Amino acid sequence: MDTSLVSYLGELRTEALHPRSGERILTDAPVDNRGKGAAFSPTDLLCTALATCMMTTMGISAQGHDIPILGMEARVLKHMASDPRRVQRVEVELTVQVEGLTDRWRTILEHSARTCPVAVSLSSELVQDISIRFV
Repeated sequence: MDTSLVSYLGELRTEALHPRSGERILTDAPVDNRGKGAAFSPTDLLCTALATCMMTTMGISAQGHDIPILGMEARVLKHMASDPRRVQRVEVELTVQVEGLTDRWRTILEHSARTCPVAVSLSSELVQDISIRFV
């Protein structure tokens, strides 16, 4: 089955369909690049994918090690560069609430986050400024 089906809607907008679930994502070019900024831009999705992948892999590791994660939130900030236009740096501030956090659990969760599939797939030229705060 296809991963996604993407249609160009015109006016710098796209719609991506996830065939298995029927979920849809709209993208729009950012205001600083001729768009309306009415939805996530493709580069926003790239940076957001990093945070969601980190959280997902931490959740998988937590399940496998019986680590009681009570909640997670991430703040994502994208920094663009020009010539060529690209994401130069992404900041992810991740807050993880764990009941009875131990040093071993912290090591497992941090390793899972920093080695998630998106993190290791991104160019080494893209700076990943990751901070993980456990509460």
